Amino acid sequence: MVAAKRDNALVVVACDAYATQGGLMPGMPLATARAMHPALEVIDHDPFADAALLAAVADWCDRFTPLVALDGADGLLLDITGCAHLFGDEAELLAMLSAALMRQGFAVSAAIAGTAVAARALTRGAPGKIVAPGEEAGAVAPLPVAALGVDEAIVRGLRRAGLTTIGDALARQPSELAARFGEAFVAVLRRASGEDDAPISPRKPAPDYVVDKRFPEPIATIEVIMPTLVKLARLLIGAMERGGKGARQLTASFFRSDGAVRCITVEAGQPVTRVEVVERLFAEKLDALADPLDPGFGFDLIRLAASHSVTITEAQRGFDTTAHQAEDVAALADTLSARLGARRVIRYLPQDTHIPERAALAVPVQHCPPDGADAPWPARTDEPPLRPLRLLQQPEPIEVLAGVPDGPPAQFIWRRVTHRVARAEGPERIAMEWWRAASPELTRDYFRVEDDAGSRFWLFRDGLYGREMMPQTDGSGHPRWYMHGLFA
Repeated sequence: MVAAKRDNALVVVACDAYATQGGLMPGMPLATARAMHPALEVIDHDPFADAALLAAVADWCDRFTPLVALDGADGLLLDITGCAHLFGDEAELLAMLSAALMRQGFAVSAAIAGTAVAARALTRGAPGKIVAPGEEAGAVAPLPVAALGVDEAIVRGLRRAGLTTIGDALARQPSELAARFGEAFVAVLRRASGEDDAPISPRKPAPDYVVDKRFPEPIATIEVIMPTLVKLARLLIGAMERGGKGARQLTASFFRSDGAVRCITVEAGQPVTRVEVVERLFAEKLDALADPLDPGFGFDLIRLAASHSVTITEAQRGFDTTAHQAEDVAALADTLSARLGARRVIRYLPQDTHIPERAALAVPVQHCPPDGADAPWPARTDEPPLRPLRLLQQPEPIEVLAGVPDGPPAQFIWRRVTHRVARAEGPERIAMEWWRAASPELTRDYFRVEDDAGSRFWLFRDGLYGREMMPQTDGSGHPRWYMHGLFA
């Protein structure tokens, strides 16, 4: 039995079949339950563990349909439209799903109907029933109104009005029910009777293309897994070719016989249209997994899905030997991303701003626009760079001794080392982008300085003497100085 605190009192929230046979039920005070059965075994309710377990069961149910939605804290809704014939028929699918879950230790109550509300009601009032489309009203009519899953206050109100079954409520005029219980209840009643329907909200979006392979006996070795992925890739690529599509994101799902599911995703910068590319990306990914693929007692289903596909645009190519360089670079980026992770293979894109730390945006290479589609970098010149190529991740404060307040530093201390300035250039004055800041930012004066050892630095003074309010001061009322970059 599972108990939890409700309104400062411990109550029963769940109990097994043996406890139910002994007269116990959810909602009963725990003290009453213990008085009836002193040797009762009680477990504290853990809603987070329950939610995690339900999510794991939902992942496992993906083997039957990609459209799986959560139904409260203890239920799942599966949209099996167009899927039942893959398992024989609806009856065989229901029997297979229920038997597999019971083998994993779950108590299962399931039903099939044309609407989600009707299926929910049948699951609670007549489990195991399969209702053909159009026959929902007759199937749910003898069920108690509590099977609808509506608020308990509505259920009590219906019972007080003498409407104990769903059929009793269906016999009343919708306007009467709406006036007493609201339009939302009437909508639920219409869906239960099959007069109306609403699509479920699946936990995961359905993939654009999907193929899978079921095994009569579970497999466990990589020597079988990789050839299976190659065969599935061939089928998937063929299906996408007929639609003129290519995959930007591929997901391989491995369903273990004990109910665990492992999903591995690879991305590509260019649409994938060849089986060899799929094989290479997954080989790199599987080889680089920090948590190796554990087959347990074996996989009984492997699925390959194109979770993101795009339309292929054919390009005319000449005889130039450099024509395929972009493709080769994209293939290298895909391989490195599969092995190291997409966030570790990046490219810097120029931004329309004069603020140094915002001038370049680090973006994963696979998410970058094609060459030439992004903004160009400033043209190269033969002059030395005015700004360093290497910037510190965060400007670091330094202690400065300057000849005049607005002039360049004569010496500075950075990371406990004193540098005497031999040459200095500047200032380069940069006003901050006030329209992007929540609070006013100070004007910066940048200086290029060289110390007596020949090292060159990029420093800035944050604020102007006597002209700006300077909240970021060193306590003396003077602007702070910062080290921002190093010249090569």
